[in-house]
Amino acid sequence: MEIYIKKKLVRNWFKILQDVICYDIEEIEKKSKKFISKEWQRSNYKDQGGGEYRILQGGKVFDKVGVNFSEVYGKFSKEIKKKIPGTNLNSNFWASGISVVMHMKNPHIPAMHFNTRYIFTSHGWFGGGIDVTPCIKDEKLKKWFHKEIKLTCDKYDKNYYNKYKKWCDQYFYLPHRKETRGIGGIFFDYKKSNWKKDFDFIRDVGLTFKKIFKEIIDKKKNKKWSKKHKEIQFKKRGRYVEFNLLYDRGTKFGLQTNGNVDAILMSLPPIAKWD
Repeated sequence: MEIYIKKKLVRNWFKILQDVICYDIEEIEKKSKKFISKEWQRSNYKDQGGGEYRILQGGKVFDKVGVNFSEVYGKFSKEIKKKIPGTNLNSNFWASGISVVMHMKNPHIPAMHFNTRYIFTSHGWFGGGIDVTPCIKDEKLKKWFHKEIKLTCDKYDKNYYNKYKKWCDQYFYLPHRKETRGIGGIFFDYKKSNWKKDFDFIRDVGLTFKKIFKEIIDKKKNKKWSKKHKEIQFKKRGRYVEFNLLYDRGTKFGLQTNGNVDAILMSLPPIAKWD
């Protein structure tokens, strides 16, 4: 399959998924809140792509949720080129992806993150993952969440879940705190074994996230919470901020390739606290 067709199929899927997830979120809010959408182009570059980020804030269920789509291309700088596979002979790149971050009003509902992407240099690869960050422990939720992800992984390879779970636990770790960001999930990158199988897996991961966030919200949105619970949530969000600003590769990639700053930092919660 020609690379042009692969790129088109991938970016179209990410755009469709953005629409579907935003529709589901507005339905959860009973359409009392709508997304504010903004299109952007790579700063200081002409005709090298951009994207659309959508933000919904102050809802009955969502404190803040961002759903980003991007498609960017051009040349990596010398500094970035050294860190990206397939750029030893040519610094050209193309990248597209979708990223979702949810910060919830009810502290019983965990913060949730999902992203999938496709990057092409001299060859292409997929990456992405799903992870959940509760501020109130719930072993039953943790067990169910990992079971759902494992079911998706097992459809493609029985080794995927253990491999990608371990990668997630290692990636979403705050070394300065000596703690993980949440209860984990899956994380993968440089996935290029079989394009069709990998693309099918990427789409299934997106649909799994769609199912997971709807079920979690439905189970927990009516649970009563107190001011004490909210304070715990604010402090947990502080950890989220620390990870995204200090360690997150997506944040660094977006900033280093002149992406839209507001879209890149949409992952930050509206309110966070530190001791």
